Amino acid sequence: MDEDVTTIHITEVLSSSLIMDLIDEYPNLCEITCSPSVYERTSKNYIDALEQLDIEVNKKYNWGAKSQTNGEEKTVLDLAKQGLNAREISEKLDMKLNRVYYLLRKNKDDVKFDDYKRKYDYSEVRALKEDGLKPKEISEKLNIPLRSVYYILNKK
Repeated sequence: MDEDVTTIHITEVLSSSLIMDLIDEYPNLCEITCSPSVYERTSKNYIDALEQLDIEVNKKYNWGAKSQTNGEEKTVLDLAKQGLNAREISEKLDMKLNRVYYLLRKNKDDVKFDDYKRKYDYSEVRALKEDGLKPKEISEKLNIPLRSVYYILNKK
């Protein structure tokens, strides 16, 4: 028995036994919502009887699964904005790595990937290039892979 619930959504046509079960389970029930197709198949007598009991029956679309993030979505985004990568977030929250990637992709507009901490200092690599050093010399001087130097220099 759940006395706090005042509104429920049903997905099947109301019957006398279902109405009795609902009233027993939810004594403070004020509103029953259902899809228009269920509403149209429900007997007008049942709807009138419920109105006499001060319980409204209304049409309402209730499509799709509800989000099951339980607040983890905000936590993942906050950690990503602090500069942690997906693997670090996964380990810190004891969450599957694929779940972290999913939440980051889902909220890609909220997370600017430029906010992530970078492994190498891009400005330093570019400054050395402007000073006339070749990519191989930059790689050796900063002790970073040559392909990373090329990536940084070609990134617009």
